[in-house]
Amino acid sequence: MTGRREKARIAIVGAGVSGICLAVKLKQAGIDDFVVYDRAEAVGGVWRENVYPGVSCDVPSRIYSFSFAPNPEWDSYFARGDEILSYLNKVVEEYGIGPHLRLGEEVAEARYTSGEWMVRTSRGVESRWDFLVCATGLLVQPALPELEGKSAYRGAMMHSAQWESGVETRGKRVAIIGTGATGTQMTCALAAETEHLYLFQRTAQWVFPKPALRYSTFAKRLHRVVPGFSRLADRFWRVVFQGTVSAAVVRPGWQRRLIAGVCRVSLRRVRSTELRRLLTPPDNPMCKRLVAASGFYRAVQRDNVTVIGEGIGRITERGILTCDGVEREADVIVFATGFRTDAFMRSMKIMGKSGRTLEDFWSNGPKAYQTVALPGFPNFFMLVGPNSPFSSESVMRIAETQSDYVLRWIELFRSGAVAEMSPTQEASDEFNELLRSGMPGTAFSSGCTSWYHDPQGNLMVWPWTVRAHHEMLSRIQPSHFDIR
Repeated sequence: MTGRREKARIAIVGAGVSGICLAVKLKQAGIDDFVVYDRAEAVGGVWRENVYPGVSCDVPSRIYSFSFAPNPEWDSYFARGDEILSYLNKVVEEYGIGPHLRLGEEVAEARYTSGEWMVRTSRGVESRWDFLVCATGLLVQPALPELEGKSAYRGAMMHSAQWESGVETRGKRVAIIGTGATGTQMTCALAAETEHLYLFQRTAQWVFPKPALRYSTFAKRLHRVVPGFSRLADRFWRVVFQGTVSAAVVRPGWQRRLIAGVCRVSLRRVRSTELRRLLTPPDNPMCKRLVAASGFYRAVQRDNVTVIGEGIGRITERGILTCDGVEREADVIVFATGFRTDAFMRSMKIMGKSGRTLEDFWSNGPKAYQTVALPGFPNFFMLVGPNSPFSSESVMRIAETQSDYVLRWIELFRSGAVAEMSPTQEASDEFNELLRSGMPGTAFSSGCTSWYHDPQGNLMVWPWTVRAHHEMLSRIQPSHFDIR
C-alpha cells in the first residue's frame, strides 16, 4: 500500500456520448479533478457533427439514453439526431459537467512520463494527469474517395458529416454517393423535395424497414410522472433489442432467419424487376451493419429518383461522369461514404511507456485488451474502443459498462493500492486470439467486406452477446496486469 490518495486527476479526450458518460460517473463518485477536452466548440460528438437531412438513430430511443438519465421527452421510437444532441446537452447541464469542459481545445500529444500523463493541446497548454481516457468515438474521421475532378466541380460538394447549413436542396438536382445508413436516410428525407435525386451505389445494402412511430403526449406524460413505467419500458426495449438484433448478429438461429426474412420481403416492395435486381445485395443480411430506414424502397421508386450502379469515373464541372460515359448533372454532391473506422484516436500522438507510440502499436490494425486498455500504456483507457459491441448494443450502454470498469481502477488508485497499471502483452494477445476464434458463426464473418474490418481485413466487432461483454468488465483480473 502506498497510502490513500484523496485525489485522482483524469483527462478525458472527447465530449461525445462516452466522454459525457464517464464525466457524469466521475461526478457521481465524488471525483472533481478532471477535464473533458474536445476539438469542437460544443459537446455531442457524432450527433453534433452529423446534421444532414434525415439523420436519426437506428437503436430504439428508450435504450439510446443513459440508464442514470432516462428521457421521457423522446418524440420518436427512433430518435432524430437533433433530439439526441438536445438530450446530451441536457445531461451536461443537469450533472454540472460544464465547468470541466475544455471545448475548442484539441489534444495534440499525450506522453506517459515519470508516472504521469503529460497532455499538450493545440493551444500549446501542457498539463499532467494520473489517468488518460480516450473517448474519441469510432466515427470521427470522414472517408472520402479519391475521385478525379473534384476541384473543378462548380456546385456545392461536401461529406455528410460536414453538412453545410446554407446549401439549398429543395428543387435542386442532388447526387448522393453511398447507400449505407447515411445515404438511405438522406434519400428518404430528400427524395420528395428535389428536382431529381441521383443515388450512386457501389454495393447494394440490405435495408430493414424502421417503423416511423412517434410517442403520444399521453405516453410522454406517463414516462414523466411514473418512474417505474420508464424503467419497465427500458427493460422491455433491452429485452427486445438484445433478444433479436443482438442475438442475430452473433449466432445462427431464429432471430437471424427472422430479420433476414423481413429484409428480403421488404425488398419485394420494389415493383421494377430491374431496380430490384440492382438493389439486391450480394451478401447475407447483417454481414454488414444492417441499414434501418423508414420508406427507402418507396423513395427510390419515385419518378425523380435514379439509382445508379455503374462505377464513378470522375467528377466534372457540372456533375458526375460514370464509367459507362454517362454524365449526370447535379447542383449538390454529397459523399455519404462513411468514416475511417480504424482511426479511433490516431489524430493524436500518444506515447506510452518506453516511448512506444500508439501508431506503432497499431501498425497491424487496432486491438486492445478487453476493449478498454493497451499493454505498455499505463493508466490509459479507451471507451468504445476496438471490438466493443457497437454492432449489437446501444453506444450509451457500452459507455456505461466501460466507464464503470475504468472507475474501479481509479478507486484502487485513490485507495493507494495501485499507482500504475497496464495489461500484460500476454493477456492482451490471449484476449485477441479468443476474439478471432469467436468470429466464425457470426453474421459478420459470412463472406463480405465492410467497415467492420480494419485495413488488414480483421474484424473489429464483438463476437459474443452483450451480456458477455458486461460480465467480462464487471470485474478486474489483477493477474492480467503489470501493477506497481
